[in-house]
Amino acid sequence: MATSRGMDVSAYQPAQDWTALRNDGLVFAFAKASEGQHSRDAKFDVHIAGITKAGLIPGAYHFAWPNQSVAAEAANYISAVKPYAKAGFTHWLDLERYSDGRNYSGRTAAQIKAWATAWIAAVKTAFPGQAVGIYTSASDLAAGHVPDGVPLWYPAYPWGPAAYSKAEAATQPKPSGRTPLIWQFTSQPVDRSIAYLSEAALRAWAGSDTTEEDDMDLQDKILLGDWIPKTWPKDTGLADKQITVNTAIGSGYAHARRAADNTTAILAQLGAQQATIAKLVDAIGSGGGLTAAEVQAAAEAGAKAALATLGDKLQED
Repeated sequence: MATSRGMDVSAYQPAQDWTALRNDGLVFAFAKASEGQHSRDAKFDVHIAGITKAGLIPGAYHFAWPNQSVAAEAANYISAVKPYAKAGFTHWLDLERYSDGRNYSGRTAAQIKAWATAWIAAVKTAFPGQAVGIYTSASDLAAGHVPDGVPLWYPAYPWGPAAYSKAEAATQPKPSGRTPLIWQFTSQPVDRSIAYLSEAALRAWAGSDTTEEDDMDLQDKILLGDWIPKTWPKDTGLADKQITVNTAIGSGYAHARRAADNTTAILAQLGAQQATIAKLVDAIGSGGGLTAAEVQAAAEAGAKAALATLGDKLQED
Protein backbone atom coordinates (compact mmCIF):
# COMPACT_ATOMS: atom_id res chain seq x y z
CA MET A 1 0.00 0.00 0.00
CA ALA A 2 1.29 3.45 -0.94
CA THR A 3 2.07 5.72 2.01
CA SER A 4 3.46 9.20 2.67
CA ARG A 5 5.56 10.44 5.58
CA GLY A 6 4.69 13.38 7.80
CA MET A 7 5.10 15.04 11.19
CA ASP A 8 3.47 17.70 13.33
CA VAL A 9 4.80 20.43 15.59
CA SER A 10 3.70 23.03 18.11
CA ALA A 11 5.33 25.62 20.36
CA TYR A 12 7.08 22.76 22.17
CA GLN A 13 9.31 22.14 19.13
CA PRO A 14 11.97 24.50 17.79
CA ALA A 15 11.98 25.75 14.21
CA GLN A 16 12.74 22.89 11.83
CA ASP A 17 14.87 22.61 8.70
CA TRP A 18 11.85 21.77 6.58
CA THR A 19 13.77 21.77 3.31
CA ALA A 20 16.17 19.14 4.64
CA LEU A 21 13.25 17.09 5.94
CA ARG A 22 11.55 17.37 2.54
CA ASN A 23 14.71 16.20 0.81
CA ASP A 24 14.82 13.29 3.27
CA GLY A 25 11.37 12.09 2.21
CA LEU A 26 8.91 14.06 4.33
CA VAL A 27 5.69 14.82 2.41
CA PHE A 28 3.33 16.60 4.81
CA ALA A 29 3.60 18.62 8.02
CA PHE A 30 1.00 20.10 10.35
CA ALA A 31 1.38 22.81 13.00
CA LYS A 32 -0.76 23.73 15.98
CA ALA A 33 -2.53 27.02 15.28
CA SER A 34 -4.89 27.64 18.17
CA GLU A 35 -6.69 26.33 21.26
CA GLY A 36 -10.00 27.20 22.81
CA GLN A 37 -11.68 30.52 22.20
CA HIS A 38 -8.67 32.83 22.29
CA SER A 39 -5.30 31.05 22.56
CA ARG A 40 -2.83 30.98 19.66
CA ASP A 41 0.26 28.81 19.37
CA ALA A 42 3.33 31.01 19.82
CA LYS A 43 5.33 29.35 17.04
CA PHE A 44 2.57 28.70 14.52
CA ASP A 45 3.58 31.45 12.11
CA VAL A 46 7.22 30.34 12.09
CA HIS A 47 6.35 26.68 11.67
CA ILE A 48 3.71 27.04 8.97
CA ALA A 49 5.72 29.53 6.93
CA GLY A 50 8.63 27.08 6.83
CA ILE A 51 6.37 24.14 5.98
CA THR A 52 4.80 26.01 3.09
CA LYS A 53 8.08 27.37 1.77
CA ALA A 54 9.58 23.87 1.68
CA GLY A 55 6.77 22.62 -0.57
CA LEU A 56 5.31 20.18 1.94
CA ILE A 57 1.57 19.52 2.11
CA PRO A 58 0.64 21.99 4.86
CA GLY A 59 -1.93 21.74 7.58
CA ALA A 60 -2.92 23.21 10.93
CA TYR A 61 -4.84 21.99 13.94
CA HIS A 62 -6.98 23.46 16.70
CA PHE A 63 -7.13 21.95 20.19
CA ALA A 64 -10.79 21.71 21.11
CA TRP A 65 -12.65 22.73 24.25
CA PRO A 66 -16.12 21.31 23.56
CA ASN A 67 -17.50 22.93 26.72
CA GLN A 68 -16.93 26.41 25.25
CA SER A 69 -18.50 28.30 22.34
CA VAL A 70 -17.99 26.42 19.10
CA ALA A 71 -18.47 29.62 17.11
CA ALA A 72 -15.75 31.42 19.06
CA GLU A 73 -13.32 28.52 18.75
CA ALA A 74 -13.90 28.15 15.02
CA ALA A 75 -13.40 31.90 14.58
CA ASN A 76 -10.16 31.75 16.57
CA TYR A 77 -8.78 29.01 14.34
CA ILE A 78 -10.00 30.54 11.08
CA SER A 79 -8.38 33.88 11.92
CA ALA A 80 -5.08 32.19 12.80
CA VAL A 81 -4.74 30.16 9.59
CA LYS A 82 -6.40 32.46 7.05
CA PRO A 83 -3.14 34.07 5.84
CA TYR A 84 -1.75 30.62 4.97
CA ALA A 85 -4.78 28.56 3.93
CA LYS A 86 -4.31 28.49 0.17
CA ALA A 87 -5.21 25.62 -2.17
CA GLY A 88 -3.91 22.34 -0.76
CA PHE A 89 -4.03 23.41 2.90
CA THR A 90 -5.55 20.91 5.34
CA HIS A 91 -7.43 21.59 8.58
CA TRP A 92 -7.69 19.38 11.68
CA LEU A 93 -9.71 19.47 14.85
CA ASP A 94 -7.66 18.05 17.72
CA LEU A 95 -10.40 16.37 19.73
CA GLU A 96 -8.88 14.83 22.85
CA ARG A 97 -9.58 15.02 26.56
CA TYR A 98 -7.15 16.65 28.96
CA SER A 99 -6.08 14.20 31.67
CA ASP A 100 -8.18 16.08 34.25
CA GLY A 101 -11.12 16.37 31.83
CA ARG A 102 -11.34 20.15 32.10
CA ASN A 103 -12.06 20.68 28.40
CA TYR A 104 -14.86 18.04 28.35
CA SER A 105 -16.41 18.95 31.71
CA GLY A 106 -20.19 19.13 31.73
CA ARG A 107 -20.66 17.71 28.22
CA THR A 108 -22.25 14.44 27.15
CA ALA A 109 -20.92 12.30 24.30
CA ALA A 110 -23.73 13.50 22.04
CA GLN A 111 -22.95 17.13 22.83
CA ILE A 112 -19.26 16.66 22.09
CA LYS A 113 -20.09 15.01 18.77
CA ALA A 114 -22.48 17.82 17.85
CA TRP A 115 -19.83 20.40 18.81
CA ALA A 116 -17.23 18.71 16.58
CA THR A 117 -19.71 18.56 13.71
CA ALA A 118 -20.41 22.29 14.04
CA TRP A 119 -16.70 23.21 14.18
CA ILE A 120 -15.98 21.22 11.03
CA ALA A 121 -18.92 22.82 9.23
CA ALA A 122 -17.73 26.32 10.15
CA VAL A 123 -14.19 25.66 8.89
CA LYS A 124 -15.46 24.07 5.66
CA THR A 125 -17.57 27.16 5.06
CA ALA A 126 -14.58 29.43 5.65
CA PHE A 127 -12.31 27.42 3.35
CA PRO A 128 -14.46 25.83 0.64
CA GLY A 129 -12.82 22.99 -1.25
CA GLN A 130 -10.18 22.39 1.43
CA ALA A 131 -9.93 19.19 3.45
CA VAL A 132 -11.07 19.16 7.09
CA GLY A 133 -10.55 16.20 9.42
CA ILE A 134 -10.28 15.12 13.04
CA TYR A 135 -7.29 14.07 15.12
CA THR A 136 -8.63 11.90 17.91
CA SER A 137 -7.93 8.90 20.11
CA ALA A 138 -9.32 5.39 20.39
CA SER A 139 -11.20 6.37 23.56
CA ASP A 140 -12.93 9.29 21.83
CA LEU A 141 -13.90 7.06 18.94
CA ALA A 142 -15.24 4.40 21.29
CA ALA A 143 -17.21 7.03 23.22
CA GLY A 144 -18.97 8.22 20.07
CA HIS A 145 -17.46 11.70 20.00
CA VAL A 146 -16.47 11.62 16.33
CA PRO A 147 -18.89 12.38 13.46
CA ASP A 148 -19.26 9.72 10.78
CA GLY A 149 -17.43 10.06 7.48
CA VAL A 150 -14.81 12.53 8.68
CA PRO A 151 -11.18 11.99 7.62
CA LEU A 152 -9.36 10.54 10.61
CA TRP A 153 -5.84 11.27 11.87
CA TYR A 154 -5.32 8.65 14.55
CA PRO A 155 -2.63 8.53 17.29
CA ALA A 156 -1.48 5.18 18.68
CA TYR A 157 2.06 4.41 19.84
CA PRO A 158 2.72 0.66 19.98
CA TRP A 159 6.54 0.85 20.08
CA GLY A 160 7.81 4.09 21.59
CA PRO A 161 10.48 5.60 19.30
CA ALA A 162 10.12 4.12 15.81
CA ALA A 163 11.28 4.71 12.24
CA TYR A 164 8.85 5.43 9.43
CA SER A 165 9.77 2.11 7.83
CA LYS A 166 8.43 0.22 10.85
CA ALA A 167 5.04 1.90 10.62
CA GLU A 168 4.94 1.42 6.86
CA ALA A 169 5.47 -2.32 7.31
CA ALA A 170 2.83 -2.64 10.05
CA THR A 171 -0.85 -3.43 9.63
CA GLN A 172 -3.05 -0.37 9.23
CA PRO A 173 -4.92 0.25 12.52
CA LYS A 174 -8.72 0.02 12.65
CA PRO A 175 -9.92 1.74 15.84
CA SER A 176 -13.63 1.12 16.47
CA GLY A 177 -13.87 -0.22 12.93
CA ARG A 178 -12.74 3.11 11.44
CA THR A 179 -9.98 3.32 8.83
CA PRO A 180 -7.68 6.28 9.52
CA LEU A 181 -6.32 8.28 6.64
CA ILE A 182 -3.28 9.17 8.78
CA TRP A 183 -1.67 7.22 11.61
CA GLN A 184 0.51 9.05 14.14
CA PHE A 185 2.64 6.11 15.26
CA THR A 186 5.14 7.77 17.62
CA SER A 187 5.78 10.96 19.57
CA GLN A 188 9.50 10.28 20.05
CA PRO A 189 11.64 12.19 19.29
CA VAL A 190 8.86 14.12 17.47
CA ASP A 191 5.31 13.35 16.40
CA ARG A 192 5.62 11.21 13.28
CA SER A 193 2.80 10.01 11.06
CA ILE A 194 2.17 8.13 7.85
CA ALA A 195 -0.73 8.76 5.47
CA TYR A 196 -2.17 5.82 3.57
CA LEU A 197 -1.92 7.52 0.19
CA SER A 198 0.91 8.26 -2.21
CA GLU A 199 2.19 11.82 -2.24
CA ALA A 200 0.35 12.66 -5.46
CA ALA A 201 -2.90 11.17 -4.15
CA LEU A 202 -2.54 12.97 -0.82
CA ARG A 203 -2.01 16.28 -2.62
CA ALA A 204 -5.13 15.61 -4.69
CA TRP A 205 -7.10 14.79 -1.55
CA ALA A 206 -5.90 18.01 0.06
CA GLY A 207 -7.17 19.99 -2.91
CA SER A 208 -3.81 21.09 -4.26
CA ASP A 209 -3.97 22.75 -7.69
CA THR A 210 -0.39 21.70 -8.53
CA THR A 211 -0.80 17.92 -8.60
CA GLU A 212 -0.05 16.34 -11.97
CA GLU A 213 -2.57 13.65 -12.88
CA ASP A 214 0.15 11.47 -14.38
CA ASP A 215 1.90 11.25 -11.00
CA MET A 216 -0.98 9.20 -9.57
CA ASP A 217 -1.51 5.54 -10.24
CA LEU A 218 -4.94 4.26 -11.30
CA GLN A 219 -5.78 2.90 -7.85
CA ASP A 220 -5.20 6.29 -6.23
CA LYS A 221 -7.36 8.00 -8.85
CA ILE A 222 -10.23 5.61 -8.29
CA LEU A 223 -10.00 5.71 -4.51
CA LEU A 224 -9.95 9.49 -4.45
CA GLY A 225 -12.61 10.00 -7.09
CA ASP A 226 -9.94 11.96 -8.99
CA TRP A 227 -12.18 12.42 -12.03
CA ILE A 228 -14.90 14.12 -9.98
CA PRO A 229 -14.92 17.90 -10.53
CA LYS A 230 -14.05 20.16 -7.60
CA THR A 231 -17.71 21.19 -7.38
CA TRP A 232 -18.96 17.59 -7.23
CA PRO A 233 -19.58 16.49 -3.61
CA LYS A 234 -17.29 13.55 -2.90
CA ASP A 235 -18.86 10.71 -0.93
CA THR A 236 -17.80 10.59 2.70
CA GLY A 237 -16.80 6.95 2.22
CA LEU A 238 -13.77 8.16 0.31
CA ALA A 239 -12.17 9.04 3.62
CA ASP A 240 -12.02 5.31 4.30
CA LYS A 241 -10.79 4.54 0.74
CA GLN A 242 -14.03 2.87 -0.29
CA ILE A 243 -15.43 3.00 -3.82
CA THR A 244 -19.07 4.04 -3.60
CA VAL A 245 -21.98 4.61 -5.94
CA ASN A 246 -21.53 8.37 -5.69
CA THR A 247 -17.89 8.00 -6.74
CA ALA A 248 -18.86 6.02 -9.83
CA ILE A 249 -21.62 8.47 -10.72
CA GLY A 250 -19.27 11.40 -10.19
CA SER A 251 -16.70 9.86 -12.51
CA GLY A 252 -19.28 9.48 -15.28
CA TYR A 253 -20.53 12.98 -14.66
CA ALA A 254 -17.03 14.42 -15.01
CA HIS A 255 -16.43 12.66 -18.36
CA ALA A 256 -19.79 13.77 -19.69
CA ARG A 257 -19.15 17.32 -18.52
CA ARG A 258 -15.77 17.51 -20.26
CA ALA A 259 -17.30 16.11 -23.46
CA ALA A 260 -20.06 18.74 -23.31
CA ASP A 261 -17.51 21.50 -22.73
CA ASN A 262 -15.46 20.34 -25.71
CA THR A 263 -18.57 20.23 -27.90
CA THR A 264 -19.51 23.75 -26.84
CA ALA A 265 -16.03 25.01 -27.68
CA ILE A 266 -16.05 23.45 -31.15
CA LEU A 267 -19.54 24.76 -31.90
CA ALA A 268 -18.32 28.20 -30.91
CA GLN A 269 -15.50 27.83 -33.44
CA LEU A 270 -18.01 26.88 -36.14
CA GLY A 271 -20.13 29.89 -35.23
CA ALA A 272 -17.12 32.15 -35.56
CA GLN A 273 -16.29 30.65 -38.95
CA GLN A 274 -19.87 31.22 -40.11
CA ALA A 275 -19.55 34.89 -39.17
CA THR A 276 -16.26 35.11 -41.08
CA ILE A 277 -17.88 33.50 -44.13
CA ALA A 278 -20.67 36.08 -44.02
CA LYS A 279 -18.08 38.87 -44.03
CA LEU A 280 -16.31 37.29 -47.01
CA VAL A 281 -19.56 37.07 -48.93
CA ASP A 282 -20.16 40.75 -48.23
CA ALA A 283 -16.66 41.46 -49.48
CA ILE A 284 -17.42 39.69 -52.74
CA GLY A 285 -20.50 41.83 -53.20
CA SER A 286 -18.27 44.87 -52.72
CA GLY A 287 -15.73 43.76 -55.29
CA GLY A 288 -13.57 41.54 -53.05
CA GLY A 289 -10.95 39.23 -54.53
CA LEU A 290 -12.59 35.80 -53.75
CA THR A 291 -15.17 34.05 -55.86
CA ALA A 292 -18.25 32.45 -54.34
CA ALA A 293 -16.81 28.98 -55.08
CA GLU A 294 -13.58 29.85 -53.25
CA VAL A 295 -15.52 31.05 -50.21
CA GLN A 296 -17.57 27.84 -50.18
CA ALA A 297 -14.43 25.68 -50.39
CA ALA A 298 -12.82 27.56 -47.50
CA ALA A 299 -15.94 27.18 -45.40
CA GLU A 300 -16.14 23.42 -46.02
CA ALA A 301 -12.45 22.95 -45.16
CA GLY A 302 -12.83 24.92 -41.91
CA ALA A 303 -15.92 22.98 -40.89
CA LYS A 304 -14.24 19.63 -41.58
CA ALA A 305 -11.24 20.62 -39.48
CA ALA A 306 -13.42 21.74 -36.58
CA LEU A 307 -15.49 18.55 -36.67
CA ALA A 308 -12.34 16.44 -36.77
CA THR A 309 -11.09 18.22 -33.68
CA LEU A 310 -14.41 17.59 -31.97
CA GLY A 311 -14.16 13.88 -32.77
CA ASP A 312 -10.65 13.70 -31.32
CA LYS A 313 -11.73 15.47 -28.14
CA LEU A 314 -14.69 13.17 -27.63
CA GLN A 315 -12.48 10.12 -28.06
CA GLU A 316 -10.10 11.49 -25.42
CA ASP A 317 -12.96 11.73 -22.96
